[in-house]
Amino acid sequence: MVFDAFRARLGSIIGGFDAAQSHRRMRGFRATRAHVNTLIAASGETITARARWLVRNNGYAANAVDAFANHVVGDGIKPSSKIADATKKEELQKLWLAWTDEADAEGLTDFFGLQRRAAREVFLAGEVFLRIRTRRAEDGLTVPLQLQMLPSEMLPQDLTRALPGAGSIRQGIEFDGIGRRVAYHFLRRHPGDVTDPGLAGETVRVPASEVIHILDPVEAGQLRGVSRFAAAVVKLFTLDLYDDAELERKKTAAMFAMFITSPAPETALDPAEDDLEVEPGQVVRLDPGEDVTTPSTPDSGSTYEPFQYRTLLQIGAALGVPYGYLTGDTAKGNFSNTRIALVDFRRRISAFQHSVMVYQLCRAVWTRWMDMAVLAGSIDLPGYATDRRAYLACDWLPTKWDWIDPAKDASAEILQIEAGLKSRTQAIAERGYDAEQVDREIAAERKREAALGLDFRRPGSPAQAAGGGSEDQDDETDPDQENQRENDESEDREPRPAEDA
Repeated sequence: MVFDAFRARLGSIIGGFDAAQSHRRMRGFRATRAHVNTLIAASGETITARARWLVRNNGYAANAVDAFANHVVGDGIKPSSKIADATKKEELQKLWLAWTDEADAEGLTDFFGLQRRAAREVFLAGEVFLRIRTRRAEDGLTVPLQLQMLPSEMLPQDLTRALPGAGSIRQGIEFDGIGRRVAYHFLRRHPGDVTDPGLAGETVRVPASEVIHILDPVEAGQLRGVSRFAAAVVKLFTLDLYDDAELERKKTAAMFAMFITSPAPETALDPAEDDLEVEPGQVVRLDPGEDVTTPSTPDSGSTYEPFQYRTLLQIGAALGVPYGYLTGDTAKGNFSNTRIALVDFRRRISAFQHSVMVYQLCRAVWTRWMDMAVLAGSIDLPGYATDRRAYLACDWLPTKWDWIDPAKDASAEILQIEAGLKSRTQAIAERGYDAEQVDREIAAERKREAALGLDFRRPGSPAQAAGGGSEDQDDETDPDQENQRENDESEDREPRPAEDA
C-alpha cells in the first residue's frame, strides 16, 4: 500500500501518461490489479445468474443470445473427411450422420443441436462442459458414444486447494505439477435445482480426458469463462427499469379522464359523491360553481427515442451483436450500412467458429468418435493405428450465410470461379457442403434426367455446351445446315477484292 502511494506520487511528479495519473479527472478511477481468475472466482457466479435472469425476462437479451447462436451454428458445423478413398469416405460420412441423431445423452436433440446449445451457453455463461459418455455394445448405438452437456454452475468456482505432492485444484479444475489439466470436480447435482433429490454439495472427480471444456478466454492464463453480458448487465437492467417507469407513468396518467372542481363543502370530511361515468356524446350538467378540467397527458418527449437508440447501440457494442439483430429494428439503417455491420459481425462469428467451436468442440468429438468407431467395429479403416493422423484429417464446414440480394452474390461468385480466383470446391465448402458429395448428386441427377428425357439446366451454363446445346445431344446434323456451313467456309477462304481508296 505504501509502495503504491509512493509510485502514484512519483508518477505525478514525472508526468507521462495521463491514463496513469491521479489528477482531478481520474481521481475516481480505481482499477483493480487482480488477475482475471480472481475476479471470476469472486463475481463469476453472480454475473452468470444475472445474465440468465436477463435472458429469461428481457427481450433484447434473449434476442442477442439467439442471434449469436444462430449465426455461429445455423444448421450445424458439419465435417468433411479428407480420406482419399471415396468409398470409405462416403461410408464414414453416412456413419457419422447416423450417429448425430444419437449423440445427445439426454435424447433431446442431435449433435448439431448440441452445438447450438453450446454456443448459447458460451455466450450466456462464458463456458460449458461436455462429458464424453462411452456406452455398452448392447445399448444398440451406431457408435457406442454419447455427449452429456453440463452448465458452468456444475463446476464450483470456490473449490480451490492444494493437493498432496505438486498438484492443486483451482476453481474446480485439477492440475498436475507442470500445469496440465488432470481432472474436473463436478457437483453431482445442480446447486440451484431443488427438483433433483441428489446430495447437495457432493462432487465427483472426472478425468480431463472425458471432459470437453468450451470457453472463449479473453486474457492469458484464464481458467474459467466469463459471460458476454458482463459489460452489458448494468445498462440492460437500468434501461429495463427506465422503460417500466415510463410505461407506469403513462398508464397512471391514462386512468384519469377529467377532474371536477367545486366550491369547498360545508363539512370538509363529508364523503365525496360517486365517480362520474362519462360516455361518448354525453351531455353533463354541472352544479353552480363546479368546473371540469382535463389532465394534460404526459408525453415521452423528443429525447426518448434517441436515448433508447444510443443506449441500445452501447448494449449491442458490449455484446458484440449489431443493433438490428439486438432489437429487430431494420428501419435505422440503409442497405450499405447494414451490410457493413453484417460483414464485421460475421468476421467475429467466423473467428469464434474456428477458434472455439471447431477447435475445442468439433475436433475433440470427431477424434474420440473415430477412435470409438474403429474400436467398436462400426467401420473398418485399414492401417488406422499406424496412419491415424491421416484418417482424422477433416474440414469443418459452417452453414453459409444468406445475403439480402443473393442473385448478385451468386453472380459475383460465378465470375470469381470463371476467372480462376476461387475453385468450385471452395465455393461449395463455403456453403457448408462437401464438393465430392455434391458432384456425385449432380452426376446422379444428370443420369436420371437423361433416362427420363429431361433437362433442367439453364442454356449456356457450364454443364452445357456453348450455345445452349446439351452434352447429351445427338451427333446427327441436318444435311442442309452442313452444306450451308461448307459454303460459308469456302467464301471465307476466297480472296476478297481490295476496297476502293
